[in-house]
Amino acid sequence: MEEGEKDIKLLTEDIFLSQQMSIFPFIICIFVTPKKLSKLLLTHKKMKKLKTLSMMLTVAAFTLLPSKGMAQFNWKYKIEGGKIVTEVPQRAAGQQSALLLKTPKLKTVRVAFVGLGMRGPGAVERWTHIPGIQVMALCDYEKERAEDCQKYLRKASMPAADIYSGEKGYEEICKRKDIDLVYIATDWLHHFPVAKCAMENGKHVAIEVPSAMNMHEIWQLIDMSEKTRLHCVMLENCCYDFFELNSLNMAQKGLFGEVIYAQGAYRHELSPFWDHYWKKDQNDKLGWRLDYNQKYRGDVYATHGLGPVAQVMNIHRGDRMKTLVAMDTKSFNGKKHVEQMSGKPCEKFANGDQTTTLIRTEQGKVIEIHHNVMTPQPYNRMYQLTGTEGFANKYPVEGYALSSKNMKQGGMSPSNDDLSGHEYLSKEDMKALEKAYASPLVTKYGDEAKEVGGHGGMDFIMDCRLVYCLQNGLPMDIDVYDLAEWCCLAELGAISMDNGCLPVEVPDFTRGGWNTIKGYSHAFASPEEEAANDAQAKAFTAKLKEKGKRYWEKIDKKKKK
Repeated sequence: MEEGEKDIKLLTEDIFLSQQMSIFPFIICIFVTPKKLSKLLLTHKKMKKLKTLSMMLTVAAFTLLPSKGMAQFNWKYKIEGGKIVTEVPQRAAGQQSALLLKTPKLKTVRVAFVGLGMRGPGAVERWTHIPGIQVMALCDYEKERAEDCQKYLRKASMPAADIYSGEKGYEEICKRKDIDLVYIATDWLHHFPVAKCAMENGKHVAIEVPSAMNMHEIWQLIDMSEKTRLHCVMLENCCYDFFELNSLNMAQKGLFGEVIYAQGAYRHELSPFWDHYWKKDQNDKLGWRLDYNQKYRGDVYATHGLGPVAQVMNIHRGDRMKTLVAMDTKSFNGKKHVEQMSGKPCEKFANGDQTTTLIRTEQGKVIEIHHNVMTPQPYNRMYQLTGTEGFANKYPVEGYALSSKNMKQGGMSPSNDDLSGHEYLSKEDMKALEKAYASPLVTKYGDEAKEVGGHGGMDFIMDCRLVYCLQNGLPMDIDVYDLAEWCCLAELGAISMDNGCLPVEVPDFTRGGWNTIKGYSHAFASPEEEAANDAQAKAFTAKLKEKGKRYWEKIDKKKKK
């Protein structure tokens, strides 16, 4: 075989292999010169596959372009010096960074909920416990689901909300002028279109995880937030779990020294839940989540593990994720689940049962993130912090490891002067540690959060902080750049694995601002401002509940007639 024929054969094989490995959605650079490519196309017409190949080549760009109907993962990249570099769009003229974005204070946060299947109803119920809010609208593809959530408003003596339904019901909500925030808890594929529509119509958005499924959506949400000066928040509840909040406070006060390595994960065997995910019709046997895992490779649900450790590592607040490498197993149980639910053989399943991503930061630290929803194992988010002076670990054993010296320097009296950090602290010492370093958010919201609930209370703390920042005109705990960094592991990890696990350069989503802020922090109003806003919020809610009580009494009277 001549050299040119070998080139064509290898290129053709790469195309078909990429289809089998789910690479095809990516833009693949062809490293041949225009002269050589023209020669290949002209001298090998006799090859049966040439016609197909030439149709797939865009000669002007020398790239393979994805079919629009086939893929979500198709962000442009190139290989330089043994690593993969993705395209970073330039910030438009006049567009400003959204770092530390503040917006005018909202006396009352008027909210609409879109997506009332699995997580949405719990969010509606939690919000009825937060002063200074009004639920204006409830929306779901299925009208009955939206209507069913009126019961939470009735129980709280709040007026009924307007009901919207159908595939495009959210568009009517977004056009309304009396809504400040759209709270999105739909299936993954609808997170972005609902958020985009809401922001285009002047609404802040709070989006369930993962808020963006690919690099196209990530960069569009960044641009939307920067252009509109509206908050685009990801609802990452695990950042508000009690252990994570207290550990963050300890790390910020230097108890662990320099945190140089962190682990996070979402290891949650979902076989009891696969059948409960929404299905669009009778022909949909898998539900949206298993279907997504079958089609796409990578850590598609990284935020629970990455979010809390990224805050400790001050990502885009003095450090940034610089390079990642991803690796996965092949699909073993994923295929089995598809076959069990569909009753048909499963030839292709893109996502591996276990995916591991290693990330190195600009400051020379390392983050390790796991994703596994397929194999039997106890629930595990890992959350492990390794510092130069101490250690924290949540799963499977919750505890801290510190020396007696470090504890004393932290203002505590250890139960044993011989503590070296080689073992977990005793329950007595751990209790004293958590008391001394309790997060301000745990102190403020913890007791009520345990009563209201939502994954043990962390969901309620998350919602309270969202409302607090809107009411006080403060920067959000989780900004649009956090959203980008925590969601990018899906497509960037897939790019790494589809190219033999090559390192991928993680874009600076702040486009130059990652070192502007020195250290992660939660924003707070002054005690005087906070007290005034709290009083105002409680007064509004008291009046709203009087109105709601009269509303529901009138409804009941009509029913009796």
